[in-house]
Amino acid sequence: MSVAESIRETRERIEAACQRAGRDPKEVTLLAVSKTKPLSMLQEAYDAGQRDFGENKVQEILEKAPVLSEDIRWHMIGHLQRNKVRQVIDRTVLIHSVDSFRLAEEINIQALKRRILQDILIEVNAAGEESKFGVSCEDALPLIEQISELKGLKVRGLMTVAPYVVASEENRPVFRKIKQLSVDINTENIDNVSMDVLSMGMSGDYETAIEEGATIVRVGTGIFGERNYSR
Repeated sequence: MSVAESIRETRERIEAACQRAGRDPKEVTLLAVSKTKPLSMLQEAYDAGQRDFGENKVQEILEKAPVLSEDIRWHMIGHLQRNKVRQVIDRTVLIHSVDSFRLAEEINIQALKRRILQDILIEVNAAGEESKFGVSCEDALPLIEQISELKGLKVRGLMTVAPYVVASEENRPVFRKIKQLSVDINTENIDNVSMDVLSMGMSGDYETAIEEGATIVRVGTGIFGERNYSR
């Protein structure tokens, strides 16, 4: 299946999931996860109407952004080191993976230098997996309250990487937990914080994530096929 066909099929599945959940498909952004993928495949996705692309590494954004169309919206979805923030700060519409005050502080410093307001998501490790980044559900609110004081960024919502499962239904409780957490945080009415973005669900479980309230689904393999890590 070509990249264009995969995008069309993914969008159809997103629409069907929205229909099941009584949601408007316009509420859900398809984020094409293009890590390790060549420019030709990204161009094919772009030609098929895709505009939001997610990368795990700063270096890949720096390599790809200058040679692809300027209207692409780049998302930083991987773990971000503080010493790389200045390289990516004015190239990304959204940083999905903020999980510490020190990282938020560095984003704030670099955003203020450039006089921009950087949108971020707080990464939550909902399943408590040791191998994954992210704050615990319990620590999310205290961290957000701390970050809300920083003037160079805005907390737009939450992100989670659910466990790898064979049946997507197994991750429903995880997605439900994150959705409820976002609702609870929203009721706190914290200045400089909105909970209108929920980045959750990947190639194997994005339909379940949509049914539980995801507003951004991160689809890589489902669009581009298996990844080649030998690059």
